[in-house]
Amino acid sequence: MELPFDGAISSFYRDTAPDDVREAIETRKKDKILNPDFPYGQRMDKDAYEDHLDALQIELVKLQRWARDTGARIAIVFEGRDAAGKGGMIKRFREHLNPRGARVVALSKPTDREATQWYFQRYIDHLPAGGEIVFYDRSWYNRGVVEKVFGFCTDPQREAFFRQVIPFEEMLAHEGILVFKLWLNVGRAEQLRRFLDRESDPLKQWKLSWIDVEGLKKWDAYSSAIVETFTRTHSDAGPWTIIRSDDKRRARLAAIQSVLCQIDYAGKNAKALGDPDPKIAGGPDIWDA
Repeated sequence: MELPFDGAISSFYRDTAPDDVREAIETRKKDKILNPDFPYGQRMDKDAYEDHLDALQIELVKLQRWARDTGARIAIVFEGRDAAGKGGMIKRFREHLNPRGARVVALSKPTDREATQWYFQRYIDHLPAGGEIVFYDRSWYNRGVVEKVFGFCTDPQREAFFRQVIPFEEMLAHEGILVFKLWLNVGRAEQLRRFLDRESDPLKQWKLSWIDVEGLKKWDAYSSAIVETFTRTHSDAGPWTIIRSDDKRRARLAAIQSVLCQIDYAGKNAKALGDPDPKIAGGPDIWDA
């Protein structure tokens, strides 16, 4: 089978990956968490996960009904390292929602025209109308991390972003838009394992991009840009919630809980909802490089 990018991910794993990362993947047992700093050693039990997910998705349906009835506008930003599980998490958020009022925004590279506009302009065009929930699969924070790591923006452009982003998010809050910023983090060995899985699976190869391949070599540069972004953009108007996603099951539950717990929607079942696991979801202090 022909591998995407001429097998560049396998080559990185074989020839370049740090020894501890390679060893963690080679010796992995089923359901074992590869990141030694993750607070749990095994994946969450599947039956327990599915039971809680069902309960949370019922709460999400209530949230959407409330948003429709009240005209609330909700924007949820999903950011994170490559292969951290953003797409799968968004799927679990939306799985039982009416797609007419719950849409995904996943913007591609700016067009030549968009590149001449105010940086935030193309994201503003997709903000929620009354009764809508919008899921941003990556967002304006591209400039804080990816564009910095790959040199897609100049330092002055990035500085302008940092000067403007908190006032921008304050404007959204003052306008009444509920904005939630989720950062999904994943350990280096687990990220590479997921990339290898995608590379070898014809049904997942479409998920891979040149950015993913080159990004494997830039782990430390990403870490530096992420830390700076948290430091400069974690604010009262737009706080970050970090989701440790080495275990996708725990991560999905904690992310949904983190959003629902902050909204006083009609019919809320606090017992079914529960509280996010503080070992999995929290502020930038739980971020793990």
